Amino acid sequence: MSLVFDFVLNAFFAGIASLGFAMVFNVPKKTLLYCAFGGSIVLSSRNFFVLYGLSLEISAFFASAIIGIISLYWSKKHKISRPTYTVASIVPIIPGTFAIKSMTALISLDTNGVSIELLNEFIQNTLKTFSILGAISFGIALPSIYFHRINTR
Repeated sequence: MSLVFDFVLNAFFAGIASLGFAMVFNVPKKTLLYCAFGGSIVLSSRNFFVLYGLSLEISAFFASAIIGIISLYWSKKHKISRPTYTVASIVPIIPGTFAIKSMTALISLDTNGVSIELLNEFIQNTLKTFSILGAISFGIALPSIYFHRINTR
């Protein structure tokens, strides 16, 4: 029961975060609920994949590919561009924690001097951040490229 409650609670708050970013990005009013629902789908699917043993990078790729496919359908149905849905929906899985840890380690390297531990922390968090961001980028882009090629043949 606790696991299901955690998934629902995380999905709810991810939807609120996506809704807030959709408002900041000034998306049309009729797409706000879709953006919130997309954020819930993305975070829930990423957490589901992580729960079943996939790495965070692969899970972020699959989650962003799922929202990429769903946004293709939504964009054709409502005749609104695909980034309207994907940009706000993908916000809950942006690796902010790893980016902050990386920047903190970089600042500590500057103030405290170079040490192996700080350098190791900086490199690990930076690589993790960039690999997750790359996975998200490819996950969003590949469905539209793939389905565009199928439709042009």
